[in-house]
Amino acid sequence: MSIVNLLADRRVSHPEAVLEHIEPHSDLIVPLANGEPVTLLDAIEANADRLVGVRVHQMHALHDRPSLHGAFGDRLRHNAYFLSPVTRPRFQAGELDFVPNNFSEVYAIMCQRARKPLVLASVSPPDRHGNFSLGTNADYVASFIGRAPMFVEVNENMPHTFGRNQVHVSQVLGWCEASYPLLEVPPVEPGDADRAIGALVAERIPDGATIQTGIGAIPNAILSQLVQHRDLGVHTELLSDGLIDLVEAGVLTGTKKLNNRTKMVGTFALGTVRLYDFLHENGAVELWPVRYVNDPRRISQESNFVSINATLAVDLVGQCASETIEGHYFSGSGGQADFARGAMYSQGGQGFIVLRSTASTPHGPVSRIVAQLPAGEVVTTQKNTVDKVVTEFGVAELRGSSVAERARKLIAIAHPDHRDELTAHARRRGFI
Repeated sequence: MSIVNLLADRRVSHPEAVLEHIEPHSDLIVPLANGEPVTLLDAIEANADRLVGVRVHQMHALHDRPSLHGAFGDRLRHNAYFLSPVTRPRFQAGELDFVPNNFSEVYAIMCQRARKPLVLASVSPPDRHGNFSLGTNADYVASFIGRAPMFVEVNENMPHTFGRNQVHVSQVLGWCEASYPLLEVPPVEPGDADRAIGALVAERIPDGATIQTGIGAIPNAILSQLVQHRDLGVHTELLSDGLIDLVEAGVLTGTKKLNNRTKMVGTFALGTVRLYDFLHENGAVELWPVRYVNDPRRISQESNFVSINATLAVDLVGQCASETIEGHYFSGSGGQADFARGAMYSQGGQGFIVLRSTASTPHGPVSRIVAQLPAGEVVTTQKNTVDKVVTEFGVAELRGSSVAERARKLIAIAHPDHRDELTAHARRRGFI
């Protein structure tokens, strides 16, 4: 059958057509961020009175919608696998469920939890071969291709990307058309502390390294200080705007990589229109399923792998609390532990945990290097995995260090206003 006939056979439907495929107690698998098919979920919510026990499974939702507020009760309930600014308050209000996880394992967890999976995704327009692309995404959804039924929304603004995120028209139950702009997350301008942290990390990254970093002020500060490096590779869960300048400067060649040599590899992208335009039909970039990208065993195969992740607090033995504040969930584990473990086993690998030395509160600045994590805080990265902790005051190299050495090194990179108090705590606990 020709591509034209295949497209005609699976003709464009109204978004409401997806309801024909949603059985009682179905599990709807939805990509994170801009992979969410807005028109399909709008249609489902508009007809929620027809649903029975349907669950949505999604990481990092960016579109606020009634189902996140528990508006439909047990008929349609959201299961979050990472908390975003949209889902965080809803979880705290008890209006949705949260499933802790390592990002590399989300596909396996969803397979375990989903009884009747139906994948709903926003995709790019098909190419001349009849292939849709998951666009800004591969994440956990790419692993469902050919393993679960799919209904897609074709958004003309979704970039067509390459990698293992292609969906042929013959593989979908149906599709609808949409036209709305992708959500943008503009780069955050680094402050003085961020630039100081960036310099400390950048000077420790060798030419030819493969890097993983995220989005935000500190990652932007690090990337901006790599313009004199050569032959860096990218193997990261998140592709952001900061990488484009390094491509244009000839820094990111990927020629030293073992896997996906010469390719920038990620599992999803989030940034501005500049990034989305850069990704469109760019053969130098590939989006792969997260169970491949974040697999610590895969990461460890690259020599000189550099993992860079942010945290919220570090205690004096090196435990990192990256997802809770005062015992309340703020985000999720994401891929932090995945990449920290992968870098640990990489020949010449380095794992950086970055944070500003203090955080602002209504009662004044507080130290983010703490004597002991408060009750209720969740440890994201274990002390035995943590390699280097970086604040604007220096680098604490923890791997192989004794408890006393760890405490002294971490106190040395805390803000000077808090070092005496931390030292007194360390002595009371017998650390030093």
